[in-house]
Amino acid sequence: MGPSHSQRMQISGVVHVDKPAGVTSRDVVNVVQKLVRPARAGHAGTLDPLATGVLVICVGAATRLIDYVQRAPKSYRATFQLGRSSPTEDVEGEVTLLPAAPRPTRDAIVAAASRLTGEILQRPPAYSALKVGGRRSYDLARAGREVELAPRAITVHSIDVINYEYPELTLDICCGSGTYVRSLGRDLAESLGTAAVMSALVRTAIGSFQQANAWRCEQLHKERLPEWLQPMQAAVSALPAVTLTQEQIATIAQGQFISLAPSTAAGEEDLAAFNAAGQLVAILKSRGPGLYGAKLNLI
Repeated sequence: MGPSHSQRMQISGVVHVDKPAGVTSRDVVNVVQKLVRPARAGHAGTLDPLATGVLVICVGAATRLIDYVQRAPKSYRATFQLGRSSPTEDVEGEVTLLPAAPRPTRDAIVAAASRLTGEILQRPPAYSALKVGGRRSYDLARAGREVELAPRAITVHSIDVINYEYPELTLDICCGSGTYVRSLGRDLAESLGTAAVMSALVRTAIGSFQQANAWRCEQLHKERLPEWLQPMQAAVSALPAVTLTQEQIATIAQGQFISLAPSTAAGEEDLAAFNAAGQLVAILKSRGPGLYGAKLNLI
């Protein structure tokens, strides 16, 4: 006999899926959504249809933790074709060959990549889901409008050259939230006097979620839900953890603050709070020296 309505309402957790090429991130969420109804499902960090790899989907109460997943470092393997450009910055758009394009050396590419690491400003692509005056940028671009998005601060942890045989360049990239990998390729190529389009993209990890142990869509079945749906604390594995007493849990549930010893507190950083049974019950936020209150109540 299947779970009752009330039991299904309480379904919560996290699953990371290896998204195939040619489908949208929303398509993958819809697969999960059908299996966990009436619980809600949402993803952390869109992948374009061209891209494959790790897509983290949060279910039920875990949807409130999506922001924590999105903050985690993301790892990609990206392939670019040099000496080419397209309005979408990838091979999904109309690709134009640059006449007499220079052929940069591997050393020049490595040097250019190092200049793109750290805290940098990046101009997002015109073909993106960012909104301009209430409309999606890609809708304006498709309508023939000139779209120039303002540069945004991003963090690029590392760019490693994996393979280079002109015109094809493969990079391993580790970056923070909000980074457009195809625009990194664009800027790297422009700094070398040429252009680039992205021809393939694989997200190999988001924080602790690895492609190597991700689920494929066809493996997701309702009867196997306890196997593929991880507890929601997987979404906040990077946060320092603290175990609370029942009295402390009751106090924060009433909107009051609790005092934590310096050894368990983490300064200004949020804390993942667990009960004695190891269940995630709240995200705590510093409310003053040694004092914490609930930022999110999860029970």
